[in-house]
Order: sequence, then structure tokens, then C-alpha cells
Amino acid sequence: MDSKRALSGTLISITAFTAFGTAATAWAESVPPVRIRTWTTSAQPDIPAIRPANKNKKIALDHVVQRSWNLREFRCLDNLWTRESGWNHRAQNSSSGAYGIPQALPAGKMSSAGRDWKSNPETQIRWGLAYIKGRYGRPCGAWGHFQSRNWY
Repeated sequence: MDSKRALSGTLISITAFTAFGTAATAWAESVPPVRIRTWTTSAQPDIPAIRPANKNKKIALDHVVQRSWNLREFRCLDNLWTRESGWNHRAQNSSSGAYGIPQALPAGKMSSAGRDWKSNPETQIRWGLAYIKGRYGRPCGAWGHFQSRNWY
């Protein structure tokens, strides 16, 4: 019984569609044809290419991209870590003991990112970005904090 209802419903739908289709076809024949044009341009998007000359900055840029952060966030990170360590993965603050690119204090905190934290800039960058994300959300948040307090 259900299959008969489904079949009869289908037949009614087809009959209604055919009637409507005839009227639609007549209307469509009275409408002028649509012209489709394709436009081409030699203009390039205004996206500045970033190719850091510094190896450590290149590593950081790759990590920023992996986190889906934008170019502005990388610029904030660049400002922050340029002020903190000059991107030197062996930078050490003799008075506080802060160490590495992110100037972790105490330095040993970076061991959570890898045993090679003293010598591997990628380990330091990975740890530093996780720290920034956890405490400030994004590099621009950390940079803003640094600008107001001279530490992050």
C-alpha cells in the first residue's frame, strides 16, 4: 500500500511539473539570452611577501602560520622577541637568568618543550608560542603587555 501511495504521489508530481514546465518553457523563450563574459586582470593582491632573513624568524613564521595567526601577529612577535633577545637562541640575561629567544624565566621551564631547549631555537620558539597563547592569547596581546610593563 505504501509503495502505491509513493508511486501515485510521484505521478502527480511529475504531471504537475510537466504542466509547469510547459509554461516555464514558453516564458523562457520570450526572455533574451544571457551573455556571460570572463574578465581577466594582471593586478596582483596587495599582500607583502615575508621572507625573514633570520633563520630563527623563519622558524617562528612557520609556527605562526601553523597556528592560523595572521601577519599582524607575526609582526607583534617579531617586535617582542627582537626586544627580548634579538632572536638569539643563546641570549642570556646575566642579572635575571632569563634565557633564549623568548627569555624564559626560569630558563628551565622550556624543558617541557624538549630536552634540547638550551641549543635548539625551534624548541624555544614552540615553547614561547605556547606560553604566549596560554597567557596572552596571541603575540599582539603579549606585545601590548610588554609595551605597558616592559616585561611579558
